[in-house]
Amino acid sequence: QVRLVESGGGLVQAGGSLRLSCAASGSIFSLNVMGWYRQAPGKQRELVATIASGGSTNYADSVEGRFTISRDNAKNTVYLQMNSLQPEDTAVYYCYVRGRTSPLVAIYDYWGQGTQVTVSS
Repeated sequence: QVRLVESGGGLVQAGGSLRLSCAASGSIFSLNVMGWYRQAPGKQRELVATIASGGSTNYADSVEGRFTISRDNAKNTVYLQMNSLQPEDTAVYYCYVRGRTSPLVAIYDYWGQGTQVTVSS
């Protein structure tokens, strides 16, 4: 089993910054993609950013230039540095991992429990 534990969420004023962390633990063979999704009240869950094992990144247009995703492969951890936060960024942020627990099994998607980010005006 792979467990994903997010941390770093909280309440911040508009223009402020937060850094989210997500640590993967358990049986891990590879973590091909790590990233973050978010879901605001009344909205669909949406992609925020992803980073592949080789370091390539992908960002939603709404966050590009403000958010930076990174990963520490030695620690099986992905980070999301969020700057210039706006009220529209308020959501539950979910860690996402695409990987496998063994070379003998298929690649699966894994999700964290979510961490709340609230941005006040």
